[in-house]
Amino acid sequence: MITEWTAQQMNEAIDAHSHTALYLYTPMCGTCQLAGRMLDIAAGIVPDYAYGKANLNYMESLAKKYQIESVPCLLIWKNGDLAQKIYAFESVPTIYETLKNHLL
Repeated sequence: MITEWTAQQMNEAIDAHSHTALYLYTPMCGTCQLAGRMLDIAAGIVPDYAYGKANLNYMESLAKKYQIESVPCLLIWKNGDLAQKIYAFESVPTIYETLKNHLL
């Protein structure tokens, strides 16, 4: 299960790990609940990332900084640089492939 992060924990993870993924959601979003379960499965298969999640209702500065358009959203960092923003959680295999491609 992916743990909840604060902004400080997110920044520390980005600095400490070569690959970091942050899942952004809101609790009342049904699509977010499904996407979160899909990401939990993919994260279990691709353990090479530091994974975290954050309730976007409490991360307004993060939403502005990364220009988040909607939730669910997955931010993927590679070597400290934002590599991709994902809004469409199509399937577990799609998320898996995206995560694996950033490891190359």
